[in-house]
Amino acid sequence: MKVQSVIVPLVLGLCVAGVAGAQAAPAKLPGNGLAQHDFLYAGESHQRNIFIVRGGKIAWSYSDPAGKGEISDAVLLSNGNVLFTHQVAVTEIAPDKKVLWNYDAPAGHEVHTAVPIGTDRVLYIQNGDPAVVRVVNIVTGATEKEFPLKTKQPPSTHGQFRHARLTTQGTLLVAHMDLNKVVEYDASGNELWSFPADRPWGVTPLANGNVLITDSKGVREITRRGDSVWNWTPADAPGYTFASLQQAWRLPNGNTVINNWVNEWNAPAEALVGTLQAIEVTPSKQVVWALASWTDPARLGPATTFQFLDQPAAAENVQFGEFK
Repeated sequence: MKVQSVIVPLVLGLCVAGVAGAQAAPAKLPGNGLAQHDFLYAGESHQRNIFIVRGGKIAWSYSDPAGKGEISDAVLLSNGNVLFTHQVAVTEIAPDKKVLWNYDAPAGHEVHTAVPIGTDRVLYIQNGDPAVVRVVNIVTGATEKEFPLKTKQPPSTHGQFRHARLTTQGTLLVAHMDLNKVVEYDASGNELWSFPADRPWGVTPLANGNVLITDSKGVREITRRGDSVWNWTPADAPGYTFASLQQAWRLPNGNTVINNWVNEWNAPAEALVGTLQAIEVTPSKQVVWALASWTDPARLGPATTFQFLDQPAAAENVQFGEFK
C-alpha cells in the first residue's frame, strides 16, 4: 500500500560549522575514536579506499587499483570477501584482494549500490536509461532477475540512485534521489510502499519494521503508516561540523550512527579536518561518539558507507523473493 505523508519539517544544518551562539564541539571528541566499534569503512574519494577497523586499528585495507570511479557502497561478507561498487563497476574481492567477480557498467550507466544474497548472488542497481534492478548469479554469470526503475525525465544517470537495502520480509527499499522518495519493491518490481524525502541518499530497514531515511534535511525513523517517530538534524549537535549526510544505522544498543561525507573534488580533505566522518547519538540525541580520523596512522578519508561488525547476522543472510 502506498502512503502519502507530509514530510516533517526539519531544520537544515548541512554545510555549516554549527549553530550561531551554540556551544562549540569539545576539544576532545566524545567516545573512544577508532576503538569505539569494529567496522568496515569506505568513501567516495580520489584514492577509492576501503578499510576494516578492529580493536582501534586498521586491520585490512584496499585501494582500487583500476583508478576509476568512486566507491559508493561496500559490504564485508562472513567469508571475508568484500563486495563494493565503484561507479563504473561492481566487484567482489577475496581477503587477499584477488578479484573474484566483476561487472563493468556499459557506457552511459553507473553502479553505486549492491548487496549480496547468499554467497552466489548479487543484487545491484544500474543507473541509466533505463535504470534497472538486477540479480546476478556470480557463479554461473546468469542474470536471474531484472526489472526497470522509474527515474526523472530527462534522465540524469549520476543523480538517480546511491543506496538500496533488503528487508527481513524479502523486499527491496530504494532511495530515489531524483524522484525525492523512498520506495519499497517486491521481487517482481511491484511498488508496495513509498514515502516522500528530499534527495534521499540512504535508507535502512529496522528490526521493528520501521525505516531510517537519510536525506538533505537529516535522518528520520518512519513507520509503515508514514509517522515520523524519531528524527535528527545537524542542529541537534551544535558546534560539530557536517558537510553532507549519507546514511544512518541503528545499533543493537538503540543508538544511531550517522555518517558524513566530505567532497574532495571541491576541497582537499585536509582543509576540512574538523569535519566529522561519523556521529553516534542516543535515542535522546546525546552525542556519545564522534569520529574525525583524517591524519596518519589512520587516515580514513571521506566517509560514504560503514558496516558495523558487531551485528549478529551475516550480511549475506538475506532474501529477495525466491532468492536467498
